[in-house]
Amino acid sequence: MYQILKAEQLADKIYLMDVKAPRVARSCQPGEFVIVRMDEKGERIPLTICDFDREQGIVTIVFQIVGASTLRMAGLKAGDAFQDFVGPLGQPSEFVKEDLAEVKGRRYLFVAGGVGTAPVYPQVKWMKEHGIDVDVIVGAKNKDLLILEKEMESVAGNLYVTTDDGSYGRHGMVTAVIEDLVKDQGKHYDVCVAIGPMIMMKFVCKLTKELGLPTIVSMNPIMVDGTGMCGACRLTVGDEVKFACVDGPEFDGHLVDFDEAMKRQQMYKTEEGRAMLKAMEGDTHHGGCGNCGD
Repeated sequence: MYQILKAEQLADKIYLMDVKAPRVARSCQPGEFVIVRMDEKGERIPLTICDFDREQGIVTIVFQIVGASTLRMAGLKAGDAFQDFVGPLGQPSEFVKEDLAEVKGRRYLFVAGGVGTAPVYPQVKWMKEHGIDVDVIVGAKNKDLLILEKEMESVAGNLYVTTDDGSYGRHGMVTAVIEDLVKDQGKHYDVCVAIGPMIMMKFVCKLTKELGLPTIVSMNPIMVDGTGMCGACRLTVGDEVKFACVDGPEFDGHLVDFDEAMKRQQMYKTEEGRAMLKAMEGDTHHGGCGNCGD
């Protein structure tokens, strides 16, 4: 069992938990995720890692209520425990594996939207720990849905906060801030990392492609099973079929077919839609194994 050490509500339907998971914490890297299960009958829930403390053996997760399982999860308190807490899974962020001197030679811009702020935070923290100052844009629908602002402020070189309704920080979408920084302020970036709702990442990539700014996105919003076997996170990247949970979750945003991924995500929510996807995709539907019965 994996004990919950802290459980708090960050915003409406958004929760943070610190979980005692020493073996997972020892191996965590930015960009990876875990799969949690409350009990034997519980659903497997993939969640990106928000933070980790190797010495204390603690992993921090942030999640949003989107269905029955996450609603149940929101009711857990400090002292409760998960039956399963598996990870780290997926591929770590590319910069973790690259030559540090090359990473330090680049200018990074991180863009976080909504709950996407949670997986952006450990990446920015890693940069800070390695002596790299980065600019960070955090966007939310309104002030009440803004999360981890103080934490992000402590690790970002420059933090720009924007809300769709103008209730806090700048007024407007994250794309407007990108345009302001690049076009109006003349800032140069070598890499943009954008994580948030699918529609946000799509329009960030549309803009950064026009600006000639290479962009990495995280496709964690489409993950369901976390192993590649359910077929939910199948997507097209360039001319290749990829699965977010095993090949990613991070990909070249300029190569991701967002329209296909969003349409497929909606189809996957219904039994009829899943049957149609299986018929259309054949043996590649479930990670290419061709042996799944569902």
